[in-house]
Amino acid sequence: MKVSNGVAMLELKVNEIAFHPTLVWDDESAILIDAGVPGQLEAFQSEMTEAGVPFSNLKAVILTHQDIDHIGSLPELQEAAGHSLEVFAHENDQPYIEGRLPLIKTDRSQLTDEEWESLPPLAKAFYEIPSPVSKVHHTLKDGQTIPLAGGMKVIFTPGHTPGHISLYLQQSKVLVAGDAMFSVNGTLHGPHEETTPDLREAEQSITKYSAYDIHKVICYHDGLSTRDVKEQLMQLVLTADKK
Repeated sequence: MKVSNGVAMLELKVNEIAFHPTLVWDDESAILIDAGVPGQLEAFQSEMTEAGVPFSNLKAVILTHQDIDHIGSLPELQEAAGHSLEVFAHENDQPYIEGRLPLIKTDRSQLTDEEWESLPPLAKAFYEIPSPVSKVHHTLKDGQTIPLAGGMKVIFTPGHTPGHISLYLQQSKVLVAGDAMFSVNGTLHGPHEETTPDLREAEQSITKYSAYDIHKVICYHDGLSTRDVKEQLMQLVLTADKK
């Protein structure tokens, strides 16, 4: 789905569950924000073709965080690109992405047998997927501008993971929120409690959005929000400040 000039929200599905990476491009290069679960290379190629962007233009992948549904297809994307894709991520999540530490949320050793048995089959499947290992070429910090596709401002939004980031696309005024928020039929909601280890920190992270002129929001889960975005964000910020 085209969101703005040079910005498209992709849709990848696993068992009817949709994920929404973001594709950003200009005349020279394309950048993916997040990389789906393992095995989605063909889906990425198809979605890029539908957006009118050749896969050969893909030069970089920016990871909002370490979760398996955000990093899973990165090794396949790198191999298929035939050149070294530059990988960007926050330094706090770097050791998990590079395999020096187990992924926080899909480490089977952290679960009791009772917790494991209580998981639904789809959740168990994510635990059983071998964690992909990818080198992070560039570590990111809060407030940094990535000089690609008109400039992307890094907003450090920890809580969902220690190194979670959001990205503000300066030309289009689109916020790519990753998993800092989720959207239901265009209505924005704060952090998803069940998948957020530090809920308080995640709620405070959302308050950083008030510094930006945001017109549209892409959430990785449940997609795009365009209706009264500023008012919705203001309400989320006010709610977080009261806690």
